[in-house]
Amino acid sequence: MKKLVEFIKQHKTLSIGIGVALIVIILVIGSSSSGSSADSLFQTEALQRGNLTATAGATGSVRARQSAILPWRISGIVQDVNVIVGDRVKRGEELARLNKTSLPQNVIAAEADIVSAQRALEDLLNSDTAQAQALINLEKAKDTYERAYEYRESLNNKIDIQRIKYKTVGGKLIPEIVYSKGYADEETIADADNKLALTRGQLEDAQRIFDRVKDGPNPEDVAAAEARVAAAQATLDMAYIMAPFDGVITQADSNPGDLINAGNAAFRVDDLSHLQVDVSVSEVDINNIAVNQTATLLFDAVFNKEYHGKVIEVGQAGTVSSGVVNFTVTVEITDPDEQVKPGMTAAVNIIINEVKDVLLIPNRAVRLINGDRVVYVMKDGQPTRVKIQIGASSDIYSVLLDGDLQEDDLVVLNPPSGGGFGE
Repeated sequence: MKKLVEFIKQHKTLSIGIGVALIVIILVIGSSSSGSSADSLFQTEALQRGNLTATAGATGSVRARQSAILPWRISGIVQDVNVIVGDRVKRGEELARLNKTSLPQNVIAAEADIVSAQRALEDLLNSDTAQAQALINLEKAKDTYERAYEYRESLNNKIDIQRIKYKTVGGKLIPEIVYSKGYADEETIADADNKLALTRGQLEDAQRIFDRVKDGPNPEDVAAAEARVAAAQATLDMAYIMAPFDGVITQADSNPGDLINAGNAAFRVDDLSHLQVDVSVSEVDINNIAVNQTATLLFDAVFNKEYHGKVIEVGQAGTVSSGVVNFTVTVEITDPDEQVKPGMTAAVNIIINEVKDVLLIPNRAVRLINGDRVVYVMKDGQPTRVKIQIGASSDIYSVLLDGDLQEDDLVVLNPPSGGGFGE
């Protein structure tokens, strides 16, 4: 140190030059350090081109397109159960039946009623007796009417009037019929008019009956006969549980020997080939959703697997809950498997827009100032405000529609909310 002091004293001019140099170095280092500190205040991201998928998200529960809980309709003792949970069934398939001896009397009687009702229907459809009898009755009615008509017409002319005249023969009065020409009296004419009206009505009735059957069985008679068959069958079917549609048994509550009452649940059937999710979509998004749009689905109960679906129905009337208006949208799962079951919760993202090869703005960088959307871009080490317009958005990015920005520009992700940077 002593030698250094002596050196400085001996070389004062040189020491001043070194001092100045040191000050300049310190200022440069300070300036550089200050700039680095300013840059470190901001998080930035370079603008890139890419594809954007805009979605509307919601959650809902899985349900089958068709689902039915099948109850017993009468009381009795279960005789047969033909299915278990997991079995696939066809529409009309018998699932279970009650013991005949435990059935109410009207159900037992329906077995005989349906036989007679079916026979009557077959006779109506296949027999020509009704048509033949209707023709005979029509001809008889025509003949009767024609005779009544001719008799009434004859009363308009002079007719032979019969009178009885008595003469004495051998001391006894003997009646003798005497004929003379004259007109019928009012009573005779009235009787003839009444008979003519009656026969005319009978002829019209016979004609109507014949018209109904001349081309085959009367449709109204057939419908009535079919209704009697259906009524008997419906009563008889109360002893059975039948599958109402193709599906899978998802619940079974009856066993052979069980004593059941009307209304007790027997089975649940679900059409698992068509699984759907009903979700509530905000009024803000509903006009962007349409039938046949695709969707992705995730389930808490199914790990690391994404399912797909499509919109099959969009509600046209909203419901208000806690002051928020929502619309029901139904999405059908297009690739269901055995892991997806009715009742599971699904997170649904409906794809409402897809654009490709566009400049993407990070949503974190966008601010609203004086009604304008802006971002801040690093220029010459300083953030500069740029007015922009954006289009379709996802959770992370939006499409840049207009603004003085280029690919690879650095936008500030965390500008202060109050702005205050250079224009």
